[in-house]
Amino acid sequence: MIGIYESNSNNTNWNANTTNLDNALENASPEAPGSSKSYENEGNKGGEKVQRRLAQNREAARKSRLRKKAYIQQLESSKIKLAQMEQEVQHARQQGVYISGQVGELAGAASSGIAAFEIEHTHWVEEQIKRATELRAALQARVSDIELRMLVEGMISHYDSLFQIKSIIAKSDVFYLMSGKWKTQAERFFLWIGGARPSEILKILTPQLEPLTEKQADDVNNLQQSCILAEDALSEGMDKLLQVVSQTLTSRPLGDSSSGVLSHSEEMVNAMCKLESLVSFVTQADDLRQKTIQQMHKILTVRQAARGLLSLADFFQRLRALSSLWAARPRDPT
Repeated sequence: MIGIYESNSNNTNWNANTTNLDNALENASPEAPGSSKSYENEGNKGGEKVQRRLAQNREAARKSRLRKKAYIQQLESSKIKLAQMEQEVQHARQQGVYISGQVGELAGAASSGIAAFEIEHTHWVEEQIKRATELRAALQARVSDIELRMLVEGMISHYDSLFQIKSIIAKSDVFYLMSGKWKTQAERFFLWIGGARPSEILKILTPQLEPLTEKQADDVNNLQQSCILAEDALSEGMDKLLQVVSQTLTSRPLGDSSSGVLSHSEEMVNAMCKLESLVSFVTQADDLRQKTIQQMHKILTVRQAARGLLSLADFFQRLRALSSLWAARPRDPT
């Protein structure tokens, strides 16, 4: 957790920031124009379409569960190997012998987890493109609010599934996740602790949502400020972790054997233990991203939310297209 590497005051700031994010909209009007009460009155309009959409959603959810189950099964062997490595590390701390012979085995376990994640993420992107296409068609056809709401909630649920598979790979290989190798080159330009900054997401969404009511504009602004404060706290914690790991690795001069093998082993083990906190940072960053999407959903009408989610999907699709163009660009001969 961040509090391990920050002062009590910094930890308090982070807790306050996340609390602010959770409560930023507590006093918001529970019924935005065109939100649940206004379109629930439509009753059974478009009943057949709704039933069709429900069936499609159930089938998509079933396929997603099957893929997720296979993905988790592929990672089970990796988790077992990682657990064995943790036992070896503890043994090294007690015996003073750092077992480096298992590094190759650990790398193999991590590689298996990475391959499974990349397959699952590819499926996620394909499904995201499909959902965005359906949402665009629904907006153009001006379907009922109740139908549109189902599409919006389906896309938000799809983002939730992304955070779930990211949490699994973070425990398997957090450095891979934070490196952004699973993203295209242009997407990496916006990378912050394993994903985009929530405040940047809001900057992308907000212009597409106008006109906003005065209340909505205030709520969006409050959410933006809460995101920035939380991002700053996380970034500060990351900087502190970097400093602590550096100090741990340089506490003894390189090649100094005066303290014996035990001290060297403990130094490396201590550094590894501190690096494990990276998983917590990624988890908190994704939690912030997830809450930002959920809070925006609460602020907006169903049609505003649909436009915002479509704009977000289009933005990242254009980044992927830009990456393809960048990779295919003519290069001067060296």
